[in-house]
Amino acid sequence: MATEIVVPSLGESVTSATVARWIKKAGEAVAADEPVVELETDKVTVEVNAPAAGTLEAILAPEGAEVAPGAVLGT
Repeated sequence: MATEIVVPSLGESVTSATVARWIKKAGEAVAADEPVVELETDKVTVEVNAPAAGTLEAILAPEGAEVAPGAVLGT
């Protein structure tokens, strides 16, 4: 079963972020807690880690996309 990579809570006053860059590409192996994508807000750059080990199956939010906390970035 696929595990979703989701946008974490970004802070009290932050309602969206931009996908800055994917560190891993679709089809690449990832370890649990390994950074897979960078998000940028007007205040901070955040690395989102893989929730589990496996393969990055799909990228659902491309670089440059605006995303909200809880949105699915990939599987």
